[in-house]
Amino acid sequence: MAIKRPKPEEIVMKLRQVEALMGQGMPRIDAIRLRAKEIAALTVGDVYDEQGSVREQFVLDAVQTKGAKTRTIWINAKLRRQLELYRSSLFFKDSNRALFQSQKGGAFSANTMTQLFLNIYRAAGFENASSHSGRRTFITELASKGVSVRVLAELAGHSSIQTTQGYIDVNP
Repeated sequence: MAIKRPKPEEIVMKLRQVEALMGQGMPRIDAIRLRAKEIAALTVGDVYDEQGSVREQFVLDAVQTKGAKTRTIWINAKLRRQLELYRSSLFFKDSNRALFQSQKGGAFSANTMTQLFLNIYRAAGFENASSHSGRRTFITELASKGVSVRVLAELAGHSSIQTTQGYIDVNP
C-alpha cells in the first residue's frame, strides 16, 4: 500500500501550526530547505559570525552534506529574523558547538533530527509527512512560479535535475 503524501497546499496551510509548535525553540531552519542531516550538522559558527550576527550565507562542508559536496546556503530575511531571536536563547557561544542541542546537550544525529521533524509534523496533523516534506513543498512552490529546474537543483543541493524533477508535485 502506497503512503499518501500530503499535497503542497495542505502543508502550506499548516505551516503556521508547525511554527506555533516550534514556539520559542528551534527556528524554522527548514525554511532554507536543508536536509535533516544538514540541519543536525550545523554549528553555531556556521550561522553566526564572531560578533554573534547572523551571516548572510554560509557554506556547508562536504562532511555536512548528503552528496559530500560543499554547498552555499543563503539566509533570507525571514529566517534571519528567526535566527536572531534564537540566538538570544543560546546558553553557549562556542562556535564549534552544535547549533541545535538535543535534550542531552549534544548534537542531534541525522536520525534524531528526522524523528524531531516527524514528531512536529504529526503534532500539526500530518500523519504521512516526512523530513523531506518541507523541501518538496519549497521546490514545488518555486517551480509553480516559473523557477528553472536547474536553479531548483542548485538550491536543493541536487547534482541531477532528474532528482529535482521527482520532488515537484504537479497539481491537476
